[in-house]
Amino acid sequence: MSVPFRLNRMFSEQGKCFDVAIDHGFFNEYTFLNGIEDMRLAIQTVVEANPDCIQLTIGQAHFLQSIPGKQKPGLVLRADAANVYGPELPSFLFSETINRTIEQALRLDAVAVCVNLLLLPNQPELHHQCVRNISLLKTEAEKYGMTLMVEPLVMLPNEEKGGYMVDGDLRKIMPLVRQAVELGADVIKADPCDDVREYHRVIEVASGVPVLVRGGGRASDEELVNRTVELIKQGASGIVYGRNVVQHPNPAAMTRAMMAIVHHNVTAEDALSLLKGVSA
Repeated sequence: MSVPFRLNRMFSEQGKCFDVAIDHGFFNEYTFLNGIEDMRLAIQTVVEANPDCIQLTIGQAHFLQSIPGKQKPGLVLRADAANVYGPELPSFLFSETINRTIEQALRLDAVAVCVNLLLLPNQPELHHQCVRNISLLKTEAEKYGMTLMVEPLVMLPNEEKGGYMVDGDLRKIMPLVRQAVELGADVIKADPCDDVREYHRVIEVASGVPVLVRGGGRASDEELVNRTVELIKQGASGIVYGRNVVQHPNPAAMTRAMMAIVHHNVTAEDALSLLKGVSA
């Protein structure tokens, strides 16, 4: 019964949330460390910009939770480490949850745990493992009132564009989002589609479960701002951006600009002006 209480710590009164993901070190990829080599500094910089949540791993969450005061962002605890993000897929793929995930989340005073629902071409065993992970976590999450955020991630074949490339095909994203809902997700963290003007269809199949849209790889300020404005217009409940924040020349400025879009519906022009003004 305490899931709604935790959701109140994640979302504004209008039902909006910006979660900054700084959990990339979990995935054993050198390029993911860009911008987060000094985790204490990276977290401090983002905290000062005051997003709603910060997504961290069990080994780094203490940098957030040890900050004194009542106003710090909520902790979203990454539940699983995976090895699918490199330029070449290894012969054995996994998405392994940390031991006693929900108990760990409770001890760290998390508002949610985030777990993968991966769909890679010709990798049904990995998809099966993710479904099993979610099913087991859902039972424990219900028992203790922990929010379960599921991340449906549709990836392109590695031979096409290398590692960790989103497949923006709406026909693949929609059923995977719906599967996450059917498995009991309290929050969805989903890919954008190729034509963001169609994203209302993803919102519809989520059946009332709030959808936060992933940022993916680095994009230009203009592309990111325009995309985010359109996604919020399409009905997204917010965003989960990581590398587009922590790898930006001014992570705090980007965080504030995204918060303005998510919570105040500012235009793309105003968000870019805010970003440039703060950066100056």
